[in-house]
Amino acid sequence: MSNNPHSIPDPKVNPARTPRMRPDNTPDINDRIEIGPTPLAYAEWEKAGLQCPDLPAMRQYRLDRIVENLKARNLDGVLLFDPLSIRYATDTTHMQLWNAHNPFRACMVMADGYMVLWEFGGYAYMSEYNPLVKEVYAGASFFYFATGQRTEEKAELFAHKVLDMLRQRAGSGRRLAVDKIQIAGLRALEALGIEVMDGEELMERTRAIKGADEILAMRCAIHACESSIAEMREFAYPGVTENDVWAELHKSNIRRGGEWIETRILSSGPRTNPWFLECGPRIIKNNELLAFDTDLIGCYGMCTDISRTWFIGDGKPTQRQKDMHKLALEHIETNASIVAPGVSFRELSERGHHMPDIYVTQQYSSRFHGVGLCDEWPSIKYRNAWEERGYDGVLEAGMMLCVEVYIGEVGGPDGIKLEDQLLVTENGFENMVSCPFDPLLMG
Repeated sequence: MSNNPHSIPDPKVNPARTPRMRPDNTPDINDRIEIGPTPLAYAEWEKAGLQCPDLPAMRQYRLDRIVENLKARNLDGVLLFDPLSIRYATDTTHMQLWNAHNPFRACMVMADGYMVLWEFGGYAYMSEYNPLVKEVYAGASFFYFATGQRTEEKAELFAHKVLDMLRQRAGSGRRLAVDKIQIAGLRALEALGIEVMDGEELMERTRAIKGADEILAMRCAIHACESSIAEMREFAYPGVTENDVWAELHKSNIRRGGEWIETRILSSGPRTNPWFLECGPRIIKNNELLAFDTDLIGCYGMCTDISRTWFIGDGKPTQRQKDMHKLALEHIETNASIVAPGVSFRELSERGHHMPDIYVTQQYSSRFHGVGLCDEWPSIKYRNAWEERGYDGVLEAGMMLCVEVYIGEVGGPDGIKLEDQLLVTENGFENMVSCPFDPLLMG
């Protein structure tokens, strides 16, 4: 157990004990601090023949990836405030959404693999299930709500602690990558002679290549998400509100050990065109389309980003709706077919399926985007947006991509949204999603 004064004398997860282990190689302790999948999820995965990740091995892989990329960039360490990069480094989950707009947590990983965490109140017991976290401190808060007119004072105290860590672990080294930091913190670091480098680039590239256990974790998370979508589908019928349907996805995700949802993009009827409207109190009518994008942070913190469009009612889709769905499906399947290691982002933009002009104005913002703990690098644009917003790169085995499309003409009565998740393999790609498309819209 940590010697930190904020530790507790008898933590619920005591490394000295040897409890039974769950399928993901974590202690089977009912009162443990670490969150994770529920018995429902484990049972469903076993029935489906899915293998759970080895979480201690996954955590070590992620730390090794950070260290590898620090050394490749000649950096002495990386200081993280982005809650998802903190999750990647430490696999800890404390109040992630609140932390996203009130940055009270931070993590520092040194080039020698030594990792420290600034936690709420300095509570070391919150992360003691992960022995890769060597020390826990308080004092990473220097946002105005927490520190008011003392913001610069608190930022300076934090910066001095960072400098102490650099002296201890890197000697005279002062090259520190930093991702998302408050202005006062940045100024305090630079005032101490610390050379602040780009930590966001470092972490996005680090997180892009998934290890074997991360792939297993994503398979489990996608299965749980698809089970949740199936339960949402049972509740989607005329007479309920969009919010009623979306609430089923939330509930089903949490029941399986999922965590939160980044957006609430679900719409019905005329609200499906244009895209990106959030679900609300609209009552779904008979014989309408309902479309959604899960943007779901599920089991193990993995993002499962699936889009489907359903016909809701006792009638039949129009030929126009079926034609749009057919075109949308052709679009993502054709574009997925060119995914392989060595393919450039520019090729993914230029090649593949290009939709008719009538749908270009309202096309989706990206052809592909990376996915892991959330939407991640890269974001690959359509060719007509390449000069303004595109950037190049090359696919590598182990990357995960979402391929997606929105089909809906300007002023049209409704639209179609589809999206799948792909794993870039040594020889091509694997579609990790098996969630069915609507049979009525498939014709």
